[in-house]
Amino acid sequence: MIRKIFRQMLLTQILSAMTVMLCMLVDSMMIGRYLGVDSMTAYGLANPVLLIFAAYGAMLSAGIQVMCGRTMGAGDKAGTDACFSAAALLALSVSLLGTVLILAFVSPLCGLLGAGHPGPGNPVFGLTRDYLRGFILGAPAFIVAQIMVPFLQISGNRIRLALAVVLMTVSDIGFDLLNVFVFHGGMLGMGLASSLSYYLALLVGGAYFLKKDCLFTLKLKAVTKRTCTRLLKDGVPTVINSLAMVVLVFTLNKILLSVGGNLAVAAYSVISTVGNICYCFGSGVASVALLLAAIFYSDEDRTAIYTLVRTMCLYAVVLDGALILAVLLLAPALAGVFLTDQAARTMTVLGLRLFCLSLLPCSLNTSFKNFYQGVNRVRLTELISLLQNMVFPVLAALLLSRWLGTTGVWLAFLMGELLTMSVVCGLVWKRAGKVTLSAEAFAMLPRLFGVKDRDRMEMTVRTLAEAEEASERAEAFCRAHGESERKSKLISLCVEEMVSNIVSHGFKKDRNEHSVDLRILFKDGARIIRIRDNCVNFDPIEYLKLHEADDPTAHIGIRMVMKMVKSANYVNSLGLNNLTLVL
Repeated sequence: MIRKIFRQMLLTQILSAMTVMLCMLVDSMMIGRYLGVDSMTAYGLANPVLLIFAAYGAMLSAGIQVMCGRTMGAGDKAGTDACFSAAALLALSVSLLGTVLILAFVSPLCGLLGAGHPGPGNPVFGLTRDYLRGFILGAPAFIVAQIMVPFLQISGNRIRLALAVVLMTVSDIGFDLLNVFVFHGGMLGMGLASSLSYYLALLVGGAYFLKKDCLFTLKLKAVTKRTCTRLLKDGVPTVINSLAMVVLVFTLNKILLSVGGNLAVAAYSVISTVGNICYCFGSGVASVALLLAAIFYSDEDRTAIYTLVRTMCLYAVVLDGALILAVLLLAPALAGVFLTDQAARTMTVLGLRLFCLSLLPCSLNTSFKNFYQGVNRVRLTELISLLQNMVFPVLAALLLSRWLGTTGVWLAFLMGELLTMSVVCGLVWKRAGKVTLSAEAFAMLPRLFGVKDRDRMEMTVRTLAEAEEASERAEAFCRAHGESERKSKLISLCVEEMVSNIVSHGFKKDRNEHSVDLRILFKDGARIIRIRDNCVNFDPIEYLKLHEADDPTAHIGIRMVMKMVKSANYVNSLGLNNLTLVL
């Protein structure tokens, strides 16, 4: 089930990761083809500002994944609503403030970014200023759309999420074409086109949050300083990652201007844009890993976490291996799409081919970075962020550019990722006491994490016969732990009743392939049954409340189980039903 839900989430997560990058790609293509090298240079100089806003949105998004992963895993509806409300408030307030400040101080900001001083001999300054003015008007939608993504993923609204991304991309292309060929709005128009496309995407995705059956409720009274602090703190590793990238882009622009001039910066703008699209595959894997890691860590599900590590590594290798081959082959065509200047195209082709070699180690580093954030190894996440996105690539670029010029800068990406990976492996192997590639070692879980193997029973059920087998195994498991025959049979009966109901009724609701994951735990003197299935949403607790006045003989199975348990908790997350029974 974990591999299946990972696969289902991955496509929409990759598409959602492209929410910003696709617009940047379209803008780069249109700017490079129709507005010239100076405009492309201005676009590259404006990138750090875009990345700062993206960093804030990414911080909130990651905080949501970690915080909501924990609250939903614990069945804490009030905590989930508080997270949702705090995220909405923080996204809107900060994005509006940032918009006002940048519009007020856009000219000094352009100078700080390296656009020089305004004047007839420096068209890059005016072009940079125009693009920032147009783009920044869409900052509120830009950030709110980012925080919308994890909430739609958690609620299982993957189709709506995909539609929002598709609409954003199509509308951005349309608005860019209108700007270039009809309105002739230059760089201001390109920025406005992106802003409008963000608002359209927000309208489609945001409509879910107005529905009556929305999983989240806006409760501003639930927003406290503690909630906001916790949300931001959970997202800090991601903002460190993003800010490190801002420093990297700023530094590389400076190095490239000194060793290759405007042509080198234009080439880097193309490489960055293509690279950002390629990064979406690795960041998609990493984002899914973050959310699932937070949920499984909260659930203390060691087996699921090990499966998650293997699954995320598999998808990282397969997807980025294919991307490397594609970029190596298509580099000349990609450069031609963005640039018409032959010298800039030649430089870009070499840069793309050297850069793409870093994609696979980058994807693995990013996946583990997010995974460690989900399992509460925050310091390790922050270390990887700094090494991967700033320390190692900047040092490599400074050193290699002295001997190899722009080629040294392109090689710095690969060197930075390989050096980061060597540090991660060194830390894992030191802790494990040996050189190993096992998921158990790379998971880096605390020694005493979760329930011991002898105190838990796990089984996946797909048929009624397997449901009966699960009931028998549950009874034998309880007897082996010294439970009385009566208590063992009661636990066995709970398992048989609930799992058999899911197989008999839930499996028939649609034509999809279904399964039930069963876990029985002996923990702190309690007997806990946890049942997870991928059928249509069904809350047995709420269902029983709605039918409380019915004939007492109706729904006898659920009534019987609920009378036997000390507590019952249901939560639907990621489109999965999760039921916890404590006996």
